[in-house]
Amino acid sequence: MTLAGLGVLAFSFSFPATVWALDGLGPWTTTGGRGLLAGVLAGGALVGMRASRPSRVDWTGLVVVALGCVVGFPLLTTLALQTSTTAHSAVVIGCLPVATAAISSWRTGQRHSAVFWGAAGTGAAAVVLFTLCQNQGTPSGADLLLFAALALCAAGYAEGGRLAGHLPSWQVIAWAVVLAVPVNAAIALLAVQHEPVHLTGTALGGMLYVGAVSQFLGFVVWYRGMGLIGVARASQLQLAQPLFTVVWAVLLLGEHLPASVPVTGVVVLGCIAVTQRARS
Repeated sequence: MTLAGLGVLAFSFSFPATVWALDGLGPWTTTGGRGLLAGVLAGGALVGMRASRPSRVDWTGLVVVALGCVVGFPLLTTLALQTSTTAHSAVVIGCLPVATAAISSWRTGQRHSAVFWGAAGTGAAAVVLFTLCQNQGTPSGADLLLFAALALCAAGYAEGGRLAGHLPSWQVIAWAVVLAVPVNAAIALLAVQHEPVHLTGTALGGMLYVGAVSQFLGFVVWYRGMGLIGVARASQLQLAQPLFTVVWAVLLLGEHLPASVPVTGVVVLGCIAVTQRARS
């Protein structure tokens, strides 16, 4: 559980770091750049550790991880953060845990108690209600991007956690990142020709974080934690991620904190406690 918790903490800085990267880079350049940076680190690790190629049956799952966690989620959330605040976006992504648990249960056949699903569903419902209240009952364009992003990421989390049950966790994300290098290289090449680039210190710092930590190192401990305690239980720890991100948004970015955020946060924390005590 500690490793999964460290992964959640690492990911909680991703949105603020993305906002920093957008200080001098466009959304497509940021997405392609972070993927290429992670690809260099992952490729170096695979070569340096002389990692064996995954078996043929694992490649499909690795492609899902690459599409969901290395390309889809970073791109869609980066686009959303152009018009949505970090705090709001973080709370919307709070639906990710229940989506991950649902996909994992479907893929592995593992069943969970009604208490587990009740608590997970309540947490997700609180997030959806928060989203609608923030936009007068109608999700914004940024919200739609965020919901699409969490669906792709949930699939990547579920497959990655399943693969980490028999593959080293660092190799799961490393191979997925390397698989996505051609796509991210194409995105970066096209983006720099159409988006302005101003390499400020803030932008470089944000890019380094999302590329090295959010896209690679954070996944190493996250998938390891999933492999040890199970995808469904680990995923529910991520209900706490929006709360951490909101704190960073206020402290690091100076964003305003609506009263609905801490209220939603308390509900979400209660749901985490219940899901961690519920038995499969």
